[in-house]
Amino acid sequence: MLLFRSEEHVEKWCRDWRFDRGAVLSLERCWRLAEAWYAADRRDPSWRRFDVDEAHAIFKKVGLSGDFWKLAGRE
Repeated sequence: MLLFRSEEHVEKWCRDWRFDRGAVLSLERCWRLAEAWYAADRRDPSWRRFDVDEAHAIFKKVGLSGDFWKLAGRE
């Protein structure tokens, strides 16, 4: 994750480093994603990774959509 001060800064960084632009999130949305993603206690012996459908449900819950948020194993 990288933090930028503006959309223009994102565009300049991508141009300078020759990277395609990925998803850009506000800090608020990033926080909501982190809260949902890390809500489970990973120290719990019954914890397991999210499957693709569960991950997509989390993305949808916090309002993330589009090609960037599609995971392998799902069209």
